[in-house]
Amino acid sequence: MSKQFDVIVIGGGPGGYIAAIRAAQLGFNVACIDEWKNEKGGPAPGGTCTNVGCIPSKALLQSSEHFEHANKHFAEHGITATGVKMDVAKMIARKDTVVKQNNDGILYLFKKNKVSFFHGRGSFVKAAEGGYEIKVAGAAEETLTGKQIIIATGSNARALPGTPFDEELVLSNDGALRVGAVPKKLGLIGSGVIGLEMGSVWRRLGAEVTILEGLPTFLGAVDEQIAKEAKKAFDKQGLKIELGVKVGEIKTSKKGVSIAYTNAKGEAQSLDVDKLIVSIGRVPNTIGLNVESVGLQLDERGAIVVDADCKTNLPGVWAVGDVVRGPMLAHKAEEEGVAVAERIAGQHGHVNFNTIPWVIYTSPEIAWVGRTEQQLKADGVKYKAGSFPFLANGRARALGDTTGMVKMLADAETDEILGVHIVGPQASELIAEAVVAMEFKASSEDIARICHAHPSLSEATKEAALAVDKRTLNF
Repeated sequence: MSKQFDVIVIGGGPGGYIAAIRAAQLGFNVACIDEWKNEKGGPAPGGTCTNVGCIPSKALLQSSEHFEHANKHFAEHGITATGVKMDVAKMIARKDTVVKQNNDGILYLFKKNKVSFFHGRGSFVKAAEGGYEIKVAGAAEETLTGKQIIIATGSNARALPGTPFDEELVLSNDGALRVGAVPKKLGLIGSGVIGLEMGSVWRRLGAEVTILEGLPTFLGAVDEQIAKEAKKAFDKQGLKIELGVKVGEIKTSKKGVSIAYTNAKGEAQSLDVDKLIVSIGRVPNTIGLNVESVGLQLDERGAIVVDADCKTNLPGVWAVGDVVRGPMLAHKAEEEGVAVAERIAGQHGHVNFNTIPWVIYTSPEIAWVGRTEQQLKADGVKYKAGSFPFLANGRARALGDTTGMVKMLADAETDEILGVHIVGPQASELIAEAVVAMEFKASSEDIARICHAHPSLSEATKEAALAVDKRTLNF
């Protein structure tokens, strides 16, 4: 006898668990199925973000940043620290604790909101009367029936053809978060978010890091001026970034990993490292979902096809997050999860893709929302640009981190903000003001006229807004 639910969510990552909780809050009888396991085999909801992505990477970034400050920056504050060492095992253990706290927090929220949680892999069996039959393959197999199905199965790391992940020498983001000792030489293929963040962690702890990027430009999705500023900072830190390379044969042995490649000039090169992190993007995860049994449509990338409201080709079946079109970002998945739950309830859930912020949590941090200057030029949009360096910001000087700038782009006629781009300290927090401003169709003058606390890093945003109209208060 199958268990009956109004809504069944397959996947307990940011899109899934948020959708399940919101649907329960709206009065539905909800089940959430998730197969992630902790080291003891127990449930670990939260998906890639909580288990091997956003949360653990930030924990390691924070630990490594403390270590670098103690070794390189305490002295300028008058603090003497000698014999500073990093206990990598303890750092990893702290990261695991942070992850578990988040896992447990989600389970608590399920219980609080009366969401029925099932630990195992969910898959379609068949269309049933009034909905769909879903199998849960876990410690004990169960069958559920749901009127509405929300698929939130996330994504998996993309491997290089012919070079599978062994998570010992050739690492995905998962293995990169479980390295037990600082490698002397670390190689990364791909200079995206994961590559730069993990490269930064191990570079701070003493590894010699080389990043091989196939594209001829650094961070092609980022505003060009911001990307150039970021690369100057990374070069100064000692991250070796080679652009325009073509990776050839990769060999593993007891000594490590050997990568053959050609550089931007077409010259044959080789790189020998102790470990290699492959960070070349992610692919939608529909493994084991048994989409064929119900005729669920996938696109050429393997993503589930959805419309603007996250509806699939099947009545009563929705999909959100990394498994559908759009940016693979945890907060994008969360917004879609809430919107779908509200649409099922007959409300008007909404996601504005134009105001989804992006963040790279390196040092300096990189954050942006809206369009870049190169995109505006390509689209023929007339715009005004203003920027302000943290070098001239009093709070940044006091922090001892004056790297980077805030850049604002506004419509030349209406002054509506079209994009804000930040490289520098706490960019991940500063970008929120820009998101709010753009959601309310604010002009650069609106930001310029808002009172910002002094001294604060946010004054750089105000100064960038002032610079759009060639004015300045010179804080």
